[in-house]
Amino acid sequence: MASVSARNVFKRLILSNKCKKINVYGSTFCTGRNTRSTGSTQAAVEDDLTIADVRHRLINYMGLDRGYKPLQTSRSHLLSLLPTSQDELPPRKMNDSFASVIIPLKDDESLQEKYVTLKGYVRLGRLLEDMDIFAVWVAHKHIHNPKQKPEDNTPYVIVTVLVDQISFTSYQAQHNANIRLSGHVSWVGSSSMEIVVWLEQFAHGHWEKMTKALFLMAARNSTNDSPALVNSLVPENDREKEILLGGESRKKRRIQFQQQSLLKVVPNTEEQKVIHNTFLQTVDVRDPTIHKRVLPSNSMWMDEVSYSSIIFGQPEDRNLHNKIFGGFLMRNALELSWMAGSLYSKYRPELLHISDISFLKPVNVGSFINMHAHVVYTEQNYMQIIVFADVFDPVSSQTVTTNSFQFTYKTPADVLRIIPRSYSDAMLYIDGRRTFQHVMGLGTRA
Repeated sequence: MASVSARNVFKRLILSNKCKKINVYGSTFCTGRNTRSTGSTQAAVEDDLTIADVRHRLINYMGLDRGYKPLQTSRSHLLSLLPTSQDELPPRKMNDSFASVIIPLKDDESLQEKYVTLKGYVRLGRLLEDMDIFAVWVAHKHIHNPKQKPEDNTPYVIVTVLVDQISFTSYQAQHNANIRLSGHVSWVGSSSMEIVVWLEQFAHGHWEKMTKALFLMAARNSTNDSPALVNSLVPENDREKEILLGGESRKKRRIQFQQQSLLKVVPNTEEQKVIHNTFLQTVDVRDPTIHKRVLPSNSMWMDEVSYSSIIFGQPEDRNLHNKIFGGFLMRNALELSWMAGSLYSKYRPELLHISDISFLKPVNVGSFINMHAHVVYTEQNYMQIIVFADVFDPVSSQTVTTNSFQFTYKTPADVLRIIPRSYSDAMLYIDGRRTFQHVMGLGTRA
């Protein structure tokens, strides 16, 4: 039997069709909460769900045990509720999945302590954690399964596949003002969903734009061992058609990028010239013994610029499925990359973009997680930093790479040029260059 709280969660999802209009990044959507009679923008949104409410409701909606248990209750009895064809599921609209929740920093001093930075701003890593769990909530709102009764727990498990791109504005969020997360499903496959997420902070009487992110989520069955079909997405107007086409375009780009991976094909002609010219700058062309490498001025060898940390995956860092929470990994990778950028540049770098965050394998609670940050590409006052997360088995001494993260930073002045010394470093250099050119709008990925 499903709990009463789970039934209430389902009812809230249905009732969310009651409309309160919110404008985010030029588009108007409806949320399910009523505004207060005061008409104040701040008063209207403070009545909404908080990110903590979302976490609790997801636990209830999925019928999960509270508190950490190494072995969780089986959800195999929910498998019969899943559809066998996408035709069994009614098409959905973008507004059906739209949600808006608050991080209530304004009046919660204990929460401020978790989010505040040395300079009084907001830790961006904490926001990544919130965006990840929020994207799960939006994905569940999109799914409408006729086989599922109001008293049933959901037979779906939603996992993060990758974060396509997160772009930041120049606005620096304060640690003592509310932050609003808004988002909706922007593209759907058979079992995957792209979620667009916006972050804004209430300041100076209006909502300041902070960031826009794209998450790719996968729907899995209740035992998390195979894909689960989700509702198709139908646009209602030209703007939504454009959004949907954008999602399809990004899907094609991801496929193309995988096909042109440096692990599958050689660098293109331009990239080969870049590698060769960089090599020539590190040798004396008059000396036939080309193995004598010399570092050019205002440069650093890539293999001498690596920063690491090791983390133990505690139960408090788990997600809804007893694995290490993807947002926790993103936060630690971001903070390591920022420290790497600061040590390399001697400045406090500004984060511009996060891209190509991939979740290759789940990470178990109790894992030893070794993170490595590498400065892989520089250009003027920009740095491209990649972070790899490896899970280390202390018994077998084997490591498995589970995640990779790309970060683009800007500094007040030019930084030292990074120079690859080996062929493997040259491949990291070219990959970082591709990512940098893409996120900065300077060229294609390949």
